[in-house]
Amino acid sequence: MPSTETGPILSVGDLSAWYGEAQVLREVSLQVRQGEIVTLVGRNGAGKTTLLRCLMGLQGRYSGTIAFLGSDITRMPAHRRARQGLGYVPDDRGVYSTLTVEENLTLPPSVGPDPWSLARVYETFPRLGERRSFPGTKLSGGEQQMLALARVLRMGARLLLCDEPTEGLSPLIVQQIGEILREVKRQGTTVLLIEQNVHFAATVADRHYLLAEGRIVESLDNEEMRAREHELLDYLGI
Repeated sequence: MPSTETGPILSVGDLSAWYGEAQVLREVSLQVRQGEIVTLVGRNGAGKTTLLRCLMGLQGRYSGTIAFLGSDITRMPAHRRARQGLGYVPDDRGVYSTLTVEENLTLPPSVGPDPWSLARVYETFPRLGERRSFPGTKLSGGEQQMLALARVLRMGARLLLCDEPTEGLSPLIVQQIGEILREVKRQGTTVLLIEQNVHFAATVADRHYLLAEGRIVESLDNEEMRAREHELLDYLGI
């Protein structure tokens, strides 16, 4: 069941990151509350993926503070963050093409505090249940995205870090992904996602952070997001 807590599950303070001598993030601070869906919106190259990589412990050089569930995880390695309940869904989805859907789901160990059973996965993602014996090469892009999300949930993630889950998908599949994210939220999982589809972001998320040149320049609620949709689309170049 969803938590009744309203405090932040994730707090980020003055986060900066570099690739070599190039600074990609500049003193980023944000919070995500338990049970929210929050989006990171920005142009390509704004630092959105780098931010998720920092949160997951995959970025080589960064400074600042990261707290998850009230504990400082700033220097914690990625595998320990996964055990704490952080789950990362990269933009390439990471589906093993030669394994079946069920093998993709069961290969990674359940490491988080609240792993989903296969039965729960198939109840929430009925399409995956229908395709459980299909190899990854036989899945559509939308089915691969569902599988990537479901696999991280089965591992026990309490906070999903999703990198552009709707990229390249048809409008119908985008709608299905939105329904799944809302259902995942209803079941108590928190989501922080990168999204350039402004309309989609406003239909699934509670709040939005706008990144520009490695900085958070605005925090928007859904009413503000919808009112400025055309402005934001022009800004993003979409």
